[in-house]
Amino acid sequence: MTDYSKATDGTKVIHDDPWLEPYKEVIKRRHNQVKNTIQKLEESEGSLLKFSQGYEYFGFNVTKDGVIYREWLPSAHEVYLVGDFNQWNKTSHPLERDSFGRWSIFIPNNSNGECSIPHGSKIKIYLKLANGNFDYRIPAWIKRVEQTKENPVFDGVFWNPTKQYVFKNQSPAKPTELRIYEAHVGMSSELPEISTYTKFKDTVLPMVKELGYNCIQLMAIMEHAYYASFGYQVTNFFAISSRFGTPEELKEMIDTAHEMGLLVFLDVVHSHASKNVLDGLNQLDGSDHHYFHSGGRGNHDVWDSRLFNYGNWEVMRFLLSNLRFYVDEYHFDGFRFDGVTSMIYTHHGLEPACSYNDYFGGGVDEDGLNYLTLANVMLHKLNPSIITIAEEVTGLATLCRPFSEGGGDFDYRLGMGIPDKWIELVKTKKDEDWNMGSIAHMLSNRRYKEKNIAYAESHDQSLVGDKTLAFWLMDKEMYTNMSVTTEETPIIDRGMSLHKMIRIITSSLGGDGYLNFMGNEFGHPEWVDFPREGNNNSLHHARRRWDLYKDPLLRYRQLRNFDIAMNKLEQEFRWLSANPAYISLKHEDDKIIVFERAGLIFIFNFHPSKSFSDYRIGSGASGKFANALDSDREQFGGHLRIGHDNYHYTEDKPWHDRPYSLLVYVPSRTCLVLKKVE
Repeated sequence: MTDYSKATDGTKVIHDDPWLEPYKEVIKRRHNQVKNTIQKLEESEGSLLKFSQGYEYFGFNVTKDGVIYREWLPSAHEVYLVGDFNQWNKTSHPLERDSFGRWSIFIPNNSNGECSIPHGSKIKIYLKLANGNFDYRIPAWIKRVEQTKENPVFDGVFWNPTKQYVFKNQSPAKPTELRIYEAHVGMSSELPEISTYTKFKDTVLPMVKELGYNCIQLMAIMEHAYYASFGYQVTNFFAISSRFGTPEELKEMIDTAHEMGLLVFLDVVHSHASKNVLDGLNQLDGSDHHYFHSGGRGNHDVWDSRLFNYGNWEVMRFLLSNLRFYVDEYHFDGFRFDGVTSMIYTHHGLEPACSYNDYFGGGVDEDGLNYLTLANVMLHKLNPSIITIAEEVTGLATLCRPFSEGGGDFDYRLGMGIPDKWIELVKTKKDEDWNMGSIAHMLSNRRYKEKNIAYAESHDQSLVGDKTLAFWLMDKEMYTNMSVTTEETPIIDRGMSLHKMIRIITSSLGGDGYLNFMGNEFGHPEWVDFPREGNNNSLHHARRRWDLYKDPLLRYRQLRNFDIAMNKLEQEFRWLSANPAYISLKHEDDKIIVFERAGLIFIFNFHPSKSFSDYRIGSGASGKFANALDSDREQFGGHLRIGHDNYHYTEDKPWHDRPYSLLVYVPSRTCLVLKKVE
C-alpha cells in the first residue's frame, strides 16, 4: 500500500481519504497544472506576485511627470483617450499598440507641473472596434465610475485626489474562530434610502462589535450598474460602488473596523460579469470574447451574464490583480468567492454533481479550478493571514485542503446545504415530524480537514420570493404580536424558541465558522427586495429595521440578546475551532439531540410540548456542571423554566457510549448548554 503521508506531488490528500486513490492521476495532473502555470509566470513575468500587480501597469497610473494609461484591446483597430480634459476630442490623444494587443499613451503634466487630467473629471476611450465601427467604452481597469438618475449608464471618472487616505490601524490578528456578519452597505440604513460608507462606519460597525462578531463580509462593493442585482452583476471590477461614497470613505470605514478589532472580507465576484457593453467589460474591444469565452460557452443563460476565459493569460492577470488591488489599496483581510460552483464545472452547477466521479470527471472546468487555486496560492503567499471562503454547493473534494497537499487552497467553504434544510423543515414539516438524526447529520456532515462556515440563513434566504427564517416561523403575527405588553401567542412562542435553537445548534454543531446576515440576529421580518420596476422602485424592503430591536417594548430585542450571549459563549469556549462534536443522542420520540464540543455539553429539546425531568444524558468528562447558557431565560423571551444556579453532578454510570452520565431538566423547545466548573 502506498504511503501518501509524505507525498509532494499533490497526492498527500489521499492519506486522509483513501477513497481518492482511484483519482490520484487526476489530482496529480491538476496539481501540476497549477505548478506549471506558476513556473511559466516566474519565467515570463518574474513571479506570481509580480503578475498580480497588473493594476500598477494597466489602467491609469500617475507619475511625477504625468499619467500613463494602458489597456489590453487585442481586437481594436484604433484607440483614443477622450474626456473632459481634452473637450472630448475624438482624435487628439491616440494610443499606440504593441505586438500583444496592449495599447498605451503618456499624457505629460501641464506647464504648471500639474496633472493634465483633473481629479473627478469624466473620461472614456473611443475606439474603432473589431467590426470597424467607432464607439465609446469605459476602461477595464478604471478605479471610479459614476451614474446619475437621468443616465443610468456609468461614466468613467479619473480619480486622483490630492489628499489620499492614510490607514492608521493594522489588520487584527487572524482569528481561529470566524464569526462573520454579512452586510450590505446600501441597505444598512433603517430609513428607505441608499446608505453610505460613512453612515455604515458610524452606525453599523458599533452594532457588529456589540453583537460579538469578529468579521464583516461586505456585499456589493464591486461596482454594478443595476442596484437590484445585489452586487452580483459587476460592471467595473476595480471600482467600488459609487452609490455608497468615495474610495477614501470606504478606506476610512475599513480602517475603523480594524481599529475595533474587526476583519473585513470582500464578497468578490469572479464567476461572471455583467453583459453591459457601454459601461462593462462585454465587447470592450468589439469582439464577443476578449475577457470571455466566445459563443455559448461565454454566456450564462440563467444569470444572463458573461463567463470569463480563465485559461487566458491576460484574463488571469486581470482577475489576480483585482484581488491584489483590494488587498493593497483597501486593506481587505479576505474574500468570499461567489459562484465557485459555476466556475469549476462546465455545466456551471446546473447539472447534478455530488460524487467523486463528478469531482474528478470531465465535467470539471480545470481552467476555472486552476485559476481559483492560483488565486488562493497568490493571496496566501502575499499574506498568510488572508482568509478565503468558497461559495461551493457540491462539496468538491480537496477544495479546502492546502495546495501543498493537492488541494485548492481555500480556507473555508460555505455550508450551503444547512440553510436550505432549515427552510425546508419550517416550510414543509410539522414540528413532531422533524427528524433528529437528519438534523444532526445535516449539521455534522462535512469533509475531514476541510473547514466549513455554517449559517442558518444568509442574504440568499431573504430575497424576494422567499422570507427570513423568523418570518417563515411567525409570518403575519410579527406585525401584531411582537409586543411584550401583549400575551405571547403560540405562534410567537414557537417562532421565538425555534429561532434561538436553530441559530445556536447551527453555530455549535454545523461547522468551523459561523455567519449571519445583518438584522437576522434579531429576527428581521419580511424579506429583501431592491428598488425595481416591479415594486415601483421602492426602497421599503431594501433597508434594515434597527428600530425594531431598539424598542424595549418589542420582542426583537430578546432575540438579539440571545445572539450576543451565544457569541460571547463561543468567544469564551471557542467551539468553532475545537474538534468536531461528539453526538451522543438523537432521540426521535423525545425530539432530543445531545452532543459535546469544546468541553461543553449541548442539549436540545425540539419537542413541541414535552418537557423532561431527570433526563439522563451521557458525558465524556466527570465532575460538576453548571448552566452556561439556556434559551429559556427572561432576557431571551423565555419562560424561566431552567434554574441558573443548579449544579449537575456526573455519576459513574455509562450512558449512550459515554463513560459518565448526569440528570438534567429539559423543557420543551429549549436548549441548555452545560459547562464544567469542577
